Amino acid sequence: MKNEILWSLRLGFSAEQSKTIEKLGIEGFLKQSFEAPYNTTVPDLLNDSPKTFEDFKAIRKIKKEDPEKSKELIKKESQTLHELKAWWIEQIISNEFPLREKMTLFWHNHFVTSSQKVKVNYWLFQNNQLYREEAFGNFKTLTKKVLQTNAMVRYLDNTDNKKGKSNENLSRELLELFTLGIGNYSETDIKNGAKGLAGLGIGIDGAKYHPFYEDNDPIEYLGKKGVLKMNEMVDAIFDHPKIPYLLTKKIFQWFIYDQPKEELIHYYGNYFKKVNFEIKPLLVKIFTEEFAKKETAGAKIKNPLEYSLQLVDELHIENPNINALVLFLRQQGMDLFNQPNVKGWDGGNSWLTSQIYLQRNNLADLLCNGRNFNRQKSPSENNIPKKQSVTVSLEWNPNENNKEIIKELTDRTLFSVDKSSQEDFEKILKYDFDPKSPGANNAVLRLFNAIVKSPEFQII
Repeated sequence: MKNEILWSLRLGFSAEQSKTIEKLGIEGFLKQSFEAPYNTTVPDLLNDSPKTFEDFKAIRKIKKEDPEKSKELIKKESQTLHELKAWWIEQIISNEFPLREKMTLFWHNHFVTSSQKVKVNYWLFQNNQLYREEAFGNFKTLTKKVLQTNAMVRYLDNTDNKKGKSNENLSRELLELFTLGIGNYSETDIKNGAKGLAGLGIGIDGAKYHPFYEDNDPIEYLGKKGVLKMNEMVDAIFDHPKIPYLLTKKIFQWFIYDQPKEELIHYYGNYFKKVNFEIKPLLVKIFTEEFAKKETAGAKIKNPLEYSLQLVDELHIENPNINALVLFLRQQGMDLFNQPNVKGWDGGNSWLTSQIYLQRNNLADLLCNGRNFNRQKSPSENNIPKKQSVTVSLEWNPNENNKEIIKELTDRTLFSVDKSSQEDFEKILKYDFDPKSPGANNAVLRLFNAIVKSPEFQII
């Protein structure tokens, strides 16, 4: 696999940007990715959705007074959530430089907020847009902003955190999963952190402190003493010597290595601290230096979105059925806006269980044969139209022989091809293959289908 193709897959979701990387170089590509425009508008699908806590309370009142109407509202919001997932995938597919969307997805899986608990789709969208806006910004700034979102305080139960009646969920995950990692704080820090966050609950434009529920007693938190609130607590966290390493490791796992070496984490983590937790220079340093190594292929299992969008791109499927893709991602365990828990998607080997592998092979069969995947509908998807077929067009050179075509396809899809795989591919596209024959394109599609089912295709 060419290095430019590898990094197009890593910094996006397909090989579509490989020629741009080759033309601009990795630094020029990154510069354009950082500067590329993105959608800042609220999608129309949220026009009639609840947007405030008052709206949400009104729905809860309806639930008590009119159960049938409540069911209709719940069904409508479930449909809206599905459309919101589809809207996000459309942003990913339509963006010329998809790195911002890939970072948005990264933050989405770092600062997790799930639809099952948050309930209000507009609040989920607000967080999604915050991650998009701050994708390449400052980690410390983003941490503070996330704590001020209605989605986060509701998801981690800080609405139940009051003086004299603590809920430690947000305080714990702020340290354990969002910033420092296990072993770098004490249980006392968690308890005192809950006191500092007491009263931080749902507001009109975002989370705010409610004076009646606040705890204004002095606390000690990570060595800092005083009446500490959210901002002061985050400042204390970012003064901790271990702060750079958790996020640096997760960035490596998201883009390059499922199991990054400790020396890499510390080397880049120290740089991250040096640049005052700015994401953009960290990404530039990581990507340019790792790009230059040219020995990093095969170190990361593709997540379901990377896998499926690469297929869509290679087969040149125009206007793919996004609704069906939403359902496929859910089946693969990558349900957008609905991670299984606050830890988010595990990634790595969890993306390649025997069931997931079989599902991927089924998808490859269907798309290579010009058919859409069939999925049972949930009640919220009854009105979603299903396309039964797609037009596929695989790029290959009709002036080449069987071995040259195999090499052309494997060079842009696989990081390695062993002798056994090569022999299997040559059994599909035989030595006497005639590229000018009427069935030639179907034969090459059968070859491509076999290639994308190989274990090597699952890895970048």
